Amino acid sequence: MNRLANSDELAATLAADTAAALRAAIAERGVAGLAVSGGRTPERFFGALSHQDLDWSRVTVTLVDERWVPETSPRSNAALVRRALIRNAAAAARFVPLYNGADTPEAGRAALEATVAALPFPFATVVLGMGDDGHTASFFPGGNELAHALDLGSPDRIVTMEADGAGEPRITFSLAALLHTDRLVLHIEGAGKLAVLEKAEAEGPAEEMPIRAILRQKRVPLNIYWCP
Repeated sequence: MNRLANSDELAATLAADTAAALRAAIAERGVAGLAVSGGRTPERFFGALSHQDLDWSRVTVTLVDERWVPETSPRSNAALVRRALIRNAAAAARFVPLYNGADTPEAGRAALEATVAALPFPFATVVLGMGDDGHTASFFPGGNELAHALDLGSPDRIVTMEADGAGEPRITFSLAALLHTDRLVLHIEGAGKLAVLEKAEAEGPAEEMPIRAILRQKRVPLNIYWCP
């Protein structure tokens, strides 16, 4: 685990490490994909990353998951990414949101599968967050499509999700799609989140705390960044 002194130090360190991964992918494949999480935690990281010196015109940014709301909603993760990340040097990046205007995630899923199929896989980096209930991406305890989302044998890149703890209906990359990455990151801050992580590291079903599916998978090493 990378234990940083505070949020600013974590944001700067994670931004530098993410930029290095993007540069490496561009050098190897000519393009780089980055999947990020929304919520309150990543805004400082987005700001620091937006200033990193690299060929952003070769980078495609998307979201790990999204609430099924338009960007005019204060709950939109896409609006956060546009405001906090797609600016400064990173304004040259291409951004692919997950919400596509369909009435429901189920109605929009097929078109979204076609959209994300054109993303540059493997991702250079996937940056996950974690909720107090142990969810990550839109893998929520009790989610109606949780088993589908966590099935590493599923060919689906995109899964819809509804759960009591999710608020709005959601759309999310599947676990298999998120693990198709050069680098996998978990970004958490605060003593409370560390306690949740420690609980998740104990024995118990992934369905109870879906972050366990990330912690237990063997496909990609997990890099954890934490600060008090």
